[in-house]
Amino acid sequence: MALAWCVVRRSASKFASVYGGRVRSISAVANRASLARNPSSIRPFVSRALNYSTAIDRISSEQTLIRVIDSEINSALQSDNIDSDEEMTPGSFPFRIEDKPGNQNVTLTRDYNGEHIKVVVSMPSLVSDENDDDDDDDDEGPSNESSIPLVVTVTKKSGLTLEFSCMAFPDEIAIDALSVKHPGDSLEDQLANEGPDFEDLDENLKKTFYKFLEIRGVKASTTNFLHEYMTRKVNREYFLWLKNVKEFMEQ
Repeated sequence: MALAWCVVRRSASKFASVYGGRVRSISAVANRASLARNPSSIRPFVSRALNYSTAIDRISSEQTLIRVIDSEINSALQSDNIDSDEEMTPGSFPFRIEDKPGNQNVTLTRDYNGEHIKVVVSMPSLVSDENDDDDDDDDEGPSNESSIPLVVTVTKKSGLTLEFSCMAFPDEIAIDALSVKHPGDSLEDQLANEGPDFEDLDENLKKTFYKFLEIRGVKASTTNFLHEYMTRKVNREYFLWLKNVKEFMEQ
């Protein structure tokens, strides 16, 4: 009986030594097949690698952008066009200036003989004269003029208002439209009161309206000052915009 048991044990050991390696090999193959069928077990590692690469690219891009913004800010600081305009305001300038950073318009106000006068000044635009020929006798070259849209309102104590839509050029003001606004008018009423085309008015009547504005301070010397003022404002607003963008990128 003891002899038989020893024979059985030796046979079992021999079977294990012969087939054990195959069992381990079969198990490894089975595990690889399982991974192939279920790749989700390796996805976290790939995902983390991709996220890391994307984060590096994003940081590099933002650092480059910040460097470019810093260069623009330094260039703006070296310019005189972002300084305060208080010193450049002439002493004889009749209007109070309301200029809020970030606002694209500037408002001028004054009171004159019981009237309240307000001028809303918009950002300037550059107008190029494309009709200049190379054969012109003068050597001044193409004519580039900046123009500034103005809306001038003159309001009586009763609330009755004349509204002028104007375009200001260097040394010149052009009235585009004139309308009458009654207090309490709805938008439809205001549109109905726009009046005739200003260019269709009698020449003497048009001259009278220009004189009307001039007496109240809306004249060439005023608009010449506004051209310089608004040019500086364009640069200041650009400088402020750069600082705001940089602040966002650094957070």
